[in-house]
Amino acid sequence: MVKKKSWLLCFFLHFHLFCSSLANGGILGGIITQSPPGFSSSRLYDAYLALQAWKSAITRDPFGITATWVGPNVCSYKGIFCSDSLDMVSGPVVASIDLNHGYLEGSLVKELSYLPDLSILHLNSNRFSGAVPDSFSALVYLSELDLSNNLLSGPFPAVILRLPSLIYLDLRYNQFNGGIPDELFGMNLDAIFLNNNEFEGQIPMSLGNSPASVITLANNKFSGNLPTSFGYVGSRLKEILFMNNQLTGCIPEGVGFLSQMMVLDLSYNSLSGELPDSLTCLSGIEVFNIAHNEFSGILPDILCSLSSLANLTVAYNFFSGISNQCSRLVIKNVGFDLSGNCIPGRMMQRPEPECSGFQGGLNCIRIPSPKPFLCRPLLEEPAMNLVSNFLPPSFPSP
Repeated sequence: MVKKKSWLLCFFLHFHLFCSSLANGGILGGIITQSPPGFSSSRLYDAYLALQAWKSAITRDPFGITATWVGPNVCSYKGIFCSDSLDMVSGPVVASIDLNHGYLEGSLVKELSYLPDLSILHLNSNRFSGAVPDSFSALVYLSELDLSNNLLSGPFPAVILRLPSLIYLDLRYNQFNGGIPDELFGMNLDAIFLNNNEFEGQIPMSLGNSPASVITLANNKFSGNLPTSFGYVGSRLKEILFMNNQLTGCIPEGVGFLSQMMVLDLSYNSLSGELPDSLTCLSGIEVFNIAHNEFSGILPDILCSLSSLANLTVAYNFFSGISNQCSRLVIKNVGFDLSGNCIPGRMMQRPEPECSGFQGGLNCIRIPSPKPFLCRPLLEEPAMNLVSNFLPPSFPSP
């Protein structure tokens, strides 16, 4: 009877503590988050728990950053930045973490999900390894995620697709591998940096649904053709860098719809054929680099006449001739490299046997167009869902 009463007493005591914890902040991940003395809110206590868990997973800290992560004043920790909560009820919360160039070694821990108000997470130039925890899906306000220049690995972190507020994604210089999901380009991202990883496979057709202004997929192992939706990326697109992959085939005619494009780099691939007439519509292009591919034919006036062009690199292809306008660029010698081609009378070209042995590039299927090419407004509706219902533009007939 005494044991039974003791058991009941313990039960009601624990039940009372449980209810009190809910009233004072709740339970997070199985941990009671009632604010102990010294913490102004339960959210700062949650942040304390998260950062202490992360600190224990950091194995090397050459600059002593985490040595400051002591005590309840979380907002004074080095690299941790607080602001008022969005609900204006909970007081200050951890809104940003910036540990760029900290050279920290360790892993990302699931307890970082205890920071639901986090908007910015910058971890550039550290040595974090392993995977991105699935628990990051709790970071519903995260708008900037910079994990570049680390040792993170595994497939593309699917949890990123569940971050509704994300607009800036930087996964450069890691060891991620495999394909990239179709859903990535359906997110409301303004910047996508995936270069210098080990991603492979084809670039998804959903590329055409992206509203981004910058897309960088360089220095990976992407293969196959450029998707036909290539030219239908949102009107904000300013830079696209696909160099040093294993891409093949022709440049899609739709590239001319990238009316706001300033930098286009397709160098160091195996693209071939002749350049599309629609290039004449790239009125804002400043840098155009197709070096080290297998393009052929005559380098056309439409490319060399672009008014904003400051740097044109077509080196190491198989161009066999050069138009009058391109000849003028050669004379000006301003940011124009055509070495390593098959153009008679020009210096630093391929050896003649190499040129004569070239079997010729692909015969790219081009929709007939008038000369000069008529540019039409860029399609701006990603909602047309180019993944399942890509409709090519109705170019005017000659």
